[in-house]
Amino acid sequence: MNVIIIEDERRTAIELKSMLENIDPEINVMAILPSVATAVTWFRENPTPDLIFSDIQLGDGLSFDIFKEVQINVPVIFSTAFDQYAINAFESNSIDYLLKPIEESMLERSLQKYNRIREHFSAGAYATNLSRAVNQLDNNYKQSILIYYREKIVPVKVGSISFVYTSNGIVRIYTTEGPEYTVPYTIEQLEEMLNPQVFFKANRQFIISRNIVLDIEHYFNRRLIVKTTCQTPDKIIISRLKAQDFLRWVEQ
Repeated sequence: MNVIIIEDERRTAIELKSMLENIDPEINVMAILPSVATAVTWFRENPTPDLIFSDIQLGDGLSFDIFKEVQINVPVIFSTAFDQYAINAFESNSIDYLLKPIEESMLERSLQKYNRIREHFSAGAYATNLSRAVNQLDNNYKQSILIYYREKIVPVKVGSISFVYTSNGIVRIYTTEGPEYTVPYTIEQLEEMLNPQVFFKANRQFIISRNIVLDIEHYFNRRLIVKTTCQTPDKIIISRLKAQDFLRWVEQ
C-alpha cells in the first residue's frame, strides 16, 4: 500500500510513519509533505497513492486547499480537532478521522476501515465524497462576523480577530487593526462560530487566537498564564483542568 503523509510537524509525521510501518510492514510511505504548496506540486508530478493521511491545519493554510487545487481519487484520513458535527461529515462520506495525539490503536482502526471500504468505491466516488466532506467542513465556521457599529454593518474578518472578551454580560471582539466591537452573541455562541484550530476558549472570559500567544508561564495551583502580543483587559489564566488541552492546541 502506497501512502502519503501531509503533516507540517516533522516529529508527528515521523511517529505516524513509524506506527504505520509497525502495523503493516508492507505499507510504503512515498513522501511526507509539510505544506499546501509542496503537496499540490507533488500530486501534480507524481503517481497517485492508495491512501492519504492529512493534517488539517498546515503552516501555509488548510489542507482543504490542496484538494481544491488537485483532484484526489483516493480516500483521505484526516487528523482533526473539529467538533462532533464536523466529524459526522467525515463519517457520512466514508472518510475517516484521527484525533491528535494519534494513538496506534486508532490508527489501526482507520486502516481496517480503509480495507473494508476500498473494494466498494470507485475513484469517482472517492472524489465526490471527499469534495462533499471538504465543503461541509470548510463552511462549518464563520469567515466573517457582521457587527452593527455606529449605524453601520461592518463585516469583521475572522482572521483579524485577536481575542474575544466578556465582562458584566457584555461581549467584545478585539481585532488586530485596533477597533473593538460589542457583539450580540454570548461567548459560547462565538466559540461555536470560530475554528477551534485557530481559536481556544481559555476560560469564561476569553477566547484567544493562536496568533497572539507570545509565551506561557506556570501560575498558582498548576494553572497557566498566557502572555500575549497585544494588551488584554485582564490576565488570561488557563485552569489546571484545561492546561493540557491548551498546550496540545498551541503545539498543533
